[in-house]
Order: sequence, then C-alpha cells, then structure tokens
Amino acid sequence: MAAPEPARRGREREDESEDESEILEESPCGRWQKRREQVNQGNMPGIQSTFLAMDTEEGVEVVWNELHFTDRKAFKAHEEKIQTMFEQLVLVDHPNIVKLHKYWLDTPESKARVIFITEYVSSGSLKQFLKKTKKNHKAMNARAWKRWCTQILSALSFLHSCNPPIIHGNLTSDTIFIQHNGLIKIGSVWHRVFSNAIPDDLRSPIRAEREEQRNLHFFPPEYGRVADGTAVDIFSFGMCALEEFILSCLVLDPACRPSAHNLLFHRVLFEVHSLKLLAAHCFIQHQYLMPENVVEEKTKVIDLNMVMAEIHRTGRPGVQWRYSEVSFLELDKFLEDVRNGIYPLMNFAASRPLGLPRVLAPPPEDARKAKTPTPEPFDVETRKVVQMQCNMEMNEDRAQWHLTLLLVLEDKLHRQLSYDLLPTDSSKDLATELVHYGFIHEDDCEKLAAFLESTFHKYRSAPP
Repeated sequence: MAAPEPARRGREREDESEDESEILEESPCGRWQKRREQVNQGNMPGIQSTFLAMDTEEGVEVVWNELHFTDRKAFKAHEEKIQTMFEQLVLVDHPNIVKLHKYWLDTPESKARVIFITEYVSSGSLKQFLKKTKKNHKAMNARAWKRWCTQILSALSFLHSCNPPIIHGNLTSDTIFIQHNGLIKIGSVWHRVFSNAIPDDLRSPIRAEREEQRNLHFFPPEYGRVADGTAVDIFSFGMCALEEFILSCLVLDPACRPSAHNLLFHRVLFEVHSLKLLAAHCFIQHQYLMPENVVEEKTKVIDLNMVMAEIHRTGRPGVQWRYSEVSFLELDKFLEDVRNGIYPLMNFAASRPLGLPRVLAPPPEDARKAKTPTPEPFDVETRKVVQMQCNMEMNEDRAQWHLTLLLVLEDKLHRQLSYDLLPTDSSKDLATELVHYGFIHEDDCEKLAAFLESTFHKYRSAPP
C-alpha cells in the first residue's frame, strides 16, 4: 500500500535536508567541515564553488570557498606569492568587513585548489533586502539608511587608509550584506587584491564582476585603467546609496570625488555623537579590565530611586532622571550592538584607523635569496579579548611565582593559561609569545602586556 502523499513529501524533504548536511570534506586541521549545500554570498566573483561549512570549534556556520587551477605546474611556480597574499588578507579585521578566517592549498597530482574559509552572513545581500522592501511596498527608513551608509563608509575608510590603500573594486548591492540586527558587512574585499596579484597565466578562474551586464552601473568610467584608485569605491558607494549626496560621489573626475572619511561629515550623515554612545565605546574599549557580568552585578546594587541626572532651571522646576527609568535589558542590547560595529565612532576618528599593522602588498621578490625551511606557522587568533583576569601565587617551596591567566574572547570563549614565571620573564615578552602561538589577537598584545605588568607590580610589591 502506497504511503499518503503528504507523508511521502515530508520524507523527501527530510532526505534532502540530510543530503545537504552530509560532510563532504574536512580541513587538514579538522576544524572546518564542508557540507553538500551550496551558498551564493557574492564573496568573490569567479569562485567555482562555495559551500556551507561548520566551524566545529566555534559551533557556527561558515563559507567554504574553492578556487581551482587546472595547470598545477604554473600554480606551483607562483605558490609562495599566493601564500603571502592570503597570509596578509587574513589580517584584515573590521566589524563591517566579511572576515577571512583561514586558507590552505591543495595540490594533488594534476590540479590545484586554493580553499579559504570566510564568515557566513545568513540574512542576505542589500539587493535581496531592497527587493523584499519593494515587494512589500515599504518605504526605506531614513534612520536605518543613515546607519547603513555610516557602516559602509567606516569599512571603506579603513581599507583606503591602509598603506598602500586597499581598493575594494567590486562594491555592489550583491556584495553588501545585512545581518538581522542591522549590522552591515562588505564581502569580496579580497577580489581585487587577489586578481591583481595573480599572473595572467593563472588568472583564468577569476571573473571580473564588471563583466556582468547587470552590474555595469556600479563602476565608474575609469574602472580598470592603470590610474584608478580609491575613488572607484566612492563611485560605487554613491550608486549603492542613491540619495542626496550621490552627485558628489559620481563626479566623472576621480580626483574631485570626496574620500570615505570626508563623506562621514556630510550633512546627510553627520551627527554629534550622544554621550551615551561615547560612553558605550569607552566602556567596551576597557571592558577587559572588568568582570564579565559587570553590568548585571552593578544593577543589582543600584538604588533605583537614586537620581542619575538632573537639569536645573531658573524660575521653574528642574527635571530629574532616576535609575528606575532606565531599561537595563535595553542597555545590554545597545552595548552588544556597539560591540558588533553597528554604531561606529568614525566622525571623530583619526584619518588612519588602527588595527591593520601590516602592509597588504607582497614583498619584492629576490631571486638571489636562498630558500631555507621554515617551521609550520601557528593559527592566527582573529578574535579580540574582551575580559582579562590574572592571579599569581608562590609555589609550595616559595621559590617561584605561578601565574594563572583567564582570557574571555569576544565570542564568549574562555581560555585559561598557567605558567611558572622565570626571573627573566617580562610582561611584554609573555604577551608577544601568546600572539606568536595564536592564543591572542595581535592587536591585544600591548593591552595584555600592560595588564600583566600591573599584575606583577601588585603581587610582587605586596608584603609577604
């Protein structure tokens, strides 16, 4: 007897789901598992295949990208250059840029592959969002539009102020992604760097996005010429924004277009940051010095009837705000949004942002330089430290200090380290070593060194 039609269709859907979650391949380290389900996130035009994958260490979905080369011999000749480029691309770290986590090379007998893992943005592209908005006959919210533009310009300003500047060169509504919480992410940042670095005999897999007729309007007249520069991205941004300051972005002379940093001061976007936002950024910047649940603990001991702020007025009653009028749940959400990059402080930031210590340009090749074997590199830690705790105690024979360090990373991962201090150890050397072995992000090195130094002084200067 045949099964009822609804039951049969239900089983078919379950079978399809199981097929999509089937593990096809694992990374050499076993951390990333490639699934059968393919995704189209516009990360890098020309990629032959992109699959959904699982990060088994973090428990989150990522994108498994593959770039295939049919001429293995030609690939091997440029292998070192490709590795250098990807090592530097992994260092690009900004809350509004899709993160490249890891890469590796696969070179079997006849063909070669570059496989790299990128952040997965599940909510879709700007183009998909605008289509849904138009379909539902909803008008664009002006406040949301300003917030999106600020985040995109924050990312472009970061890229353009690197030395040398990183030109996106592929900014379209397909390569801008929106998270469910309003966070904007720019993908395909590495496309131009990659395509420029690969020699002509290896460039066949890379398909320029401009070849797509539907995207021609995103690119300025000078695109692809030798002299084009960061103004290319400003033109593309103007086409994505399509509002009041579009004309200044679409000037034909690239030298007359404003920079991403200057656009942040345009009257359409510029606003004086509230004291609330400034305080939130200050709090997050120094959160590593505080306990993990500091907001929750502080709110437990606050007298809700206590006056938080007051305005005195001459000849009329003043205005008071009490802690009872504050929603601490809303405060937690606001701090999380600021931490994720939804409200960047770019209006008053320096023209050169921090966070990119190395130049994104391959070093000049020296044919005379002898090649020496190098040890296998450690994984680079890409997550920032949000909290640090440190304890020191003497060993049983009281001849040596034993240090215990607890680090909480931005994804809530706890990392506990212990070490027997030597008389010659310095806080700076210990922090540098933790970066080298992939325990902390490079940007956290100085911060951890200062924290360790204060801990050393606290315990060593205490009376026995």
